[in-house]
Amino acid sequence: MSLHNLKPAVGATKNKGKRLGRGEGSGKATTAGRGHKGAKSRSGYSRKIGFEGGQMPLQRRVPKFGFTNINRKEYVGINLDKLQSLVDNGKITDTVNLDILVENRLARKNDLIKILGGGELKAKLNITVHKFTASAKAAIEAAGGEAVTL
Repeated sequence: MSLHNLKPAVGATKNKGKRLGRGEGSGKATTAGRGHKGAKSRSGYSRKIGFEGGQMPLQRRVPKFGFTNINRKEYVGINLDKLQSLVDNGKITDTVNLDILVENRLARKNDLIKILGGGELKAKLNITVHKFTASAKAAIEAAGGEAVTL
């Protein structure tokens, strides 16, 4: 090993980029590759999100309307025929609760669940969820099951 073949360790050097602002002879002096004048040539420049060069940004041009209720509760709807297909496949037997629905990927653990009356239910099931439609509750009880609201 001698001075002419010394190299830094592999991975030790990262940026072999342009050396800006290092004298006229470098070709990247005076403006350091930033061009002349304007906001982008200044230090500390950062463009605001949605900025369109002074033109009115799209987000401000488009009309706003409507209302979003911040207290809205979103329920995940599960139809009776979906529960019946799980019974037919042997995935559920007699009880249905949040844990079983999460296990079968019909809902996530923090979801609010509502049983809907779509399809028909033949199996006798004890279902414990957040809400039921009137038709779903009637169908569950008609099949000999029980609908319990959390």
